[in-house]
Amino acid sequence: MEDHEEDDLQRALRMSMQHEPPEPKRSKARDNSAETPLEESPEAKNRKLQRELMAAAAEKRMMAASAAMATTATNTSAPKNVSSSSEASASKVDKCAPVAKKERCWGEELSSEEAQQLFSMVFGNEVSKGILAQWSNQGIRFSPDEETSMGLVQHEGGPCGVLAAIQAFVLKYLLFFPQELVKVVSNTPMVSVSRRLQETRDSVSNIFGSLTEETKSRALVRSMAEILFLCGSNSSATIASLRILDHEIEGKDERSKDEIVARSLDGLSIESSCDLQKVLSVNTFTSLASAMLRLEEMIPIFRSRMGALLFLLSALLSRGLETVQADRDDPSQPLVTAPFGHASQEIVNLLLSGMAVANVFDGKMDLGGGMFVKGILTTVEVGFLTLLESLNFCKVGQLLKCPKWPIWVVGSESHYTVLFALDPKVQDENELEGRETTIRRAFDAQDQSGGGGFISVDGFHQVVKDANINLPTEKIDHLCSSGFIVWSEFWQVLLDLDKSLGGLKDSTGLMGKKVFDLYHFNGIAKSVSGSDVQRPRLTKLRVSVPPRWTPEEFMANVGTSSSSKDAVVEVSKPERTQHAPLVDCVRTRWARAVCNWEGDPPSIV
Repeated sequence: MEDHEEDDLQRALRMSMQHEPPEPKRSKARDNSAETPLEESPEAKNRKLQRELMAAAAEKRMMAASAAMATTATNTSAPKNVSSSSEASASKVDKCAPVAKKERCWGEELSSEEAQQLFSMVFGNEVSKGILAQWSNQGIRFSPDEETSMGLVQHEGGPCGVLAAIQAFVLKYLLFFPQELVKVVSNTPMVSVSRRLQETRDSVSNIFGSLTEETKSRALVRSMAEILFLCGSNSSATIASLRILDHEIEGKDERSKDEIVARSLDGLSIESSCDLQKVLSVNTFTSLASAMLRLEEMIPIFRSRMGALLFLLSALLSRGLETVQADRDDPSQPLVTAPFGHASQEIVNLLLSGMAVANVFDGKMDLGGGMFVKGILTTVEVGFLTLLESLNFCKVGQLLKCPKWPIWVVGSESHYTVLFALDPKVQDENELEGRETTIRRAFDAQDQSGGGGFISVDGFHQVVKDANINLPTEKIDHLCSSGFIVWSEFWQVLLDLDKSLGGLKDSTGLMGKKVFDLYHFNGIAKSVSGSDVQRPRLTKLRVSVPPRWTPEEFMANVGTSSSSKDAVVEVSKPERTQHAPLVDCVRTRWARAVCNWEGDPPSIV
């Protein structure tokens, strides 16, 4: 078969070298009196098309062979350096040909110094073999189960932070940008998964299950490209690959590609910076189209057991190693944390915001003496919530809580999952929520406790001024009596202060009720006990946010505070409440939320 293909390619190459005069350009219609050329027959057109395709294939094979020879020659000389910042990377950007030619990108080596810096940045100098194995055995693959087929499946602990961030962007494209997941752009608007789910009675698992592999693959490519360009300050993206003869997987079916890559990785282990230097190759792109083409070609490699690690390395190189270290508060610590090998908050923040900062609050925090610690500085496409906030270990800022799209990576003490809504309107604020956000933002701007929830007296006076709150003197004196103001005490005062004075007291007790659906995806798939296997799971949550400050207070007061018949009917039957750690995460975004679901509680571990 291969000999026959070579004969065809040789014939095509000879035909491609038979130069023919190009057809004249016809930008204007011919005059009727002019001689009309004979129309080319369908058979002739087909022969011409076949010749062009075969010639292109022959040319592509020749370019691949030339590139391989060039790579061999390069490997015998001193290795070229990969820049340590996205700005420096621009000097060797797009060594590939234009997209139309689809020329193969062969990549460059890392120097020994850069490999050492990259390896120690990720794993540190005393990493265990177990952690290295976790990160060297996790591919980026979609779940084989129909009901969770839109989700990336996780088999190893540790890389879940990388997978969850990619998953969040994949959902963004699947739910809200269907037009970008088709080869041919149509003038007819496509109905998004989000709209289909809202307009039909079909279940979310059925509609996700109907997505084609091509659609999901395109969503994955778009997502990875967007993340890498985000890390590269939207000017460039660096893609790390393995030197395993890329051209051997070209033209094969997907199963054959996976088998070839798996054989190439047989026996490969990454246990030191030397191992990393031996196998890694990198390319930098300034064109989104070129980067997407390269990512599409590399999908079998990203599906392999090295996929998650390669993508993390790509993100770090896109950001630039020196820039990553400058982002961090403590660059001496590895990004993969001991003893369990989890992705650090810096990794998650890098993939969500483009900066490897360690904190989740908004902006910078002044520690005094010219020292600052950095949080999230820009709006994000998809956000972040964490169980640690409900435990008062940190405070997630509004930038991560209110992303452009209703999709959040959810962090617990040991795992990352994804929460999403189908309707962007779940993020719309009513009057009370808007007022709460304004006051909270003013308070957080004065909070120098690292999210501890208290401010100085001077900071409190600034909050009252910025939020236009008219507090009675005795209330101010009471709050300031201890020398600092705690958010919980301040909040209780605001609840008793009438709206006309800048507070949140609502005499009707009916403003602000919201009811909507959220979906939670946990991609973990592992043995739990004995022969039991935990599989990826998608859970639908019915969320109700009562207008009063606790469900009990709402139920107790609504009957006496209003004579509205509709309002009484709305709350005549108390809602069943369920609890799981995920609910605590949801309440950091929607305070007082009540959540319900069918079946087992959703798991964030």
